[in-house]
Amino acid sequence: MAPAGTASDTLDRPHFIGIGGAGMSGVAKVLTMRGARVSGSDTKDSPIVGALRELGATVHIGHAAGNVAADATGVVVSSAIRDDNLELVTARERGIPVVHRSDALAALMDGSRPIAVAGTHGKTTTTSMLAVSLRTLGLDPSYVIGGDLDAPGSSALHGEGEIFVAEADESDRSFHKYAPEVAIILNVELDHHANYASMDEIYESYQTFVDRVRPGGALVISADHPGARELTARVGGRDGLRVLTYGEDAGADVRVLAIEPHGLTSEVTVRLAESLGGAELTFTVSVPGRHYALNAVAALTAGAALDVPAAELAPALASYTGVKRRLQLKGTAAGVQVIDSYAHHPTEIAADLEAIRGGAGEGRVLVVFQPHLFSRTQELGTEMGEALALADASVVLDIYPAREDPVPGVTSALIIDAAARHGADVTAEHDRNAVPELIAGMTKPGDLVLTMGAGDVTDLGPEILARLQSPEN
Repeated sequence: MAPAGTASDTLDRPHFIGIGGAGMSGVAKVLTMRGARVSGSDTKDSPIVGALRELGATVHIGHAAGNVAADATGVVVSSAIRDDNLELVTARERGIPVVHRSDALAALMDGSRPIAVAGTHGKTTTTSMLAVSLRTLGLDPSYVIGGDLDAPGSSALHGEGEIFVAEADESDRSFHKYAPEVAIILNVELDHHANYASMDEIYESYQTFVDRVRPGGALVISADHPGARELTARVGGRDGLRVLTYGEDAGADVRVLAIEPHGLTSEVTVRLAESLGGAELTFTVSVPGRHYALNAVAALTAGAALDVPAAELAPALASYTGVKRRLQLKGTAAGVQVIDSYAHHPTEIAADLEAIRGGAGEGRVLVVFQPHLFSRTQELGTEMGEALALADASVVLDIYPAREDPVPGVTSALIIDAAARHGADVTAEHDRNAVPELIAGMTKPGDLVLTMGAGDVTDLGPEILARLQSPEN
């Protein structure tokens, strides 16, 4: 078996298995921009793969032993890559070091001032807000995000500034590899049931992440979220750690005084603690919903922890206008807006539906929901159904398995039954291809349609728009 690679000496000529994935492509992009000779493979072509090729990476479609170059210095994998993958087997047979994506990302952050963004929900948005606003201020950060800001491949950038902003993924404990100067923890909830059996395990994992914060660094953490407050109590008092809280709680270091919705934007007013300058600031968040407003406040607090003037960072946050799959408007047809949402956990589903409700006016909110993972549905299906009751009507697809095998007795019916018990108008649809016609028959001008979930439900947005635009509609 190949040795576990140390990223620092294996990334000159790396090969990425699954290079088109959100997290993998970002690391590959930064390495390519830094001059590494990057190769990789993926199961299908995509705009992200095209963007990597334009940067100079060699990308093969399909997995095969021959894709791993003879002079590859390392093979990069994520937790989604199975042990029997042909390219992984080949690397081991040849003695090529195998590096986890998180080790590669940790190596990229060496020599910088890293901000690592963790939490059950909101990581991509908060990381994106920081990346965009810091660039607006001319600080030229590097970043790796779990979603594209605008064009394919925009999930990552090698900047010349000293700040590096990255998502810190708790799902497989890979965030234990990072040593940030500032750690952000947005919320702490039970999720990723294949890897965590209890909240105690979740807390222990986050404590390990906090213990990795550099001496003299800061923990930015929610003052409102119950799980975050519990974690704060568990890690409080650590020598060399500065704890900065944010939220609506009266004792927060960056206290939210008001969040005023204005259609699909919000105006946020905060007061900073005396240790952060004591100012009161009002700024615009250009995406809807309280949860996104609070993500912006977390970003503001993290910037303050790195001595970025809050009075400059606050208005710069307005330059963030969204990330793909986070309440992204896909288009309008026949007076119906089609919006894409990555929400797949009950808390995320409820938050996005509440945000959209605020901007829907007199229109109805209709959801096409695709559950993600059998394990998550088994544990949280009832709560998902309850959250879907916030929509005017929902269509629920079969479970998107991703990396999991089916679990006997676990189907979308768990969600549908729970939604019905909470008074929801909910329809089961097993044929994905039937959805555009079904939605076209449900909608009327002024309605908003959300395609929601972490799987391939996102591909239905353009199909729904095309059906709405057809003469027969």
